[in-house]
Amino acid sequence: MFQRPAHHRVSSRELVALGTASQVPTRTRNHNGYVLFWDDEVILFDPGEGSQRQMLHAGISATALTRIAITHLHGDHSLGLAGVVQRISLDAVPQTIPVVFPASGRRWVENLCDSTAYYHQERLALQGLSRDGVVSRVPGELHGPAVLRAERLDHSLEAYGYRLDEPDGRRMDPARLAEAGITGPDVGRLAQEGTLRTERGVVRLEDVSSPRPGQSFAFVMDTRLCDAVWSLAAGVDMLVIESTYLDRDSGLARDHGHLTALQAATVAAQSGVRSLVLTHFSQRYTDPAEFEREARTVYDGELTVAADLDRVAVPRRR
Repeated sequence: MFQRPAHHRVSSRELVALGTASQVPTRTRNHNGYVLFWDDEVILFDPGEGSQRQMLHAGISATALTRIAITHLHGDHSLGLAGVVQRISLDAVPQTIPVVFPASGRRWVENLCDSTAYYHQERLALQGLSRDGVVSRVPGELHGPAVLRAERLDHSLEAYGYRLDEPDGRRMDPARLAEAGITGPDVGRLAQEGTLRTERGVVRLEDVSSPRPGQSFAFVMDTRLCDAVWSLAAGVDMLVIESTYLDRDSGLARDHGHLTALQAATVAAQSGVRSLVLTHFSQRYTDPAEFEREARTVYDGELTVAADLDRVAVPRRR
């Protein structure tokens, strides 16, 4: 049963960009790092160097974290794990925090989690991925009903993208509930059991509610275009995706296992993505507007060219 620490404030569904640089940080862009607030879940993706300090600037406590997800073990996506884990220990975070990562990177993850001397109070569960599929839950983990899935990407070493899917549900109609004479705890019983016997007869859940499609989020970092990119992005409400290069440097993108802004925006446009967040920019570019102009040639939805400490709300339900 999920129990949230008393001091953890429930946030709206939003992404916080801790850092938006690629391999080399710049004066204005920290190494990678992203925190997704999703109801009761607070997931830290790809904590690059400096993530602990960026969390401080963003007002995000290590105690709030419920999971860490790493796409691959290049330094700009993982060096910050050491500091974050030590902060989790220092703050005596009570919940078990799963750390999911490509299984081939286990020795690096273990080294980062034990890189210097400190008093170990952290409760981590290391989960190495070796195949596509749903990421399993672990005992002591705090989580909501959304399901996290991973798919193998195409980079210069083993890398996975992630997708979070909320199950479809139903929205109660207060007028129809009142008409059926259902109030208080009976509303919860009807939602859980699907039917409720009342003095007026049997009421079905579908009689007093309407369908509520679940929302979804995808996180795609270092990769060439591949089937997994399309699968992860299909129909999501928000897609956070690397756009390391501009299209004029597409050859470099291909050679180094990355995407261009045009490729990322094309995926979003053709996949029905509602909110597109471009990030992971090469230091060779100094004008973020170039990424927006390139993406806008093919994508007309909500677009964010991410800057450090940006907060981007997940779009409201359809």
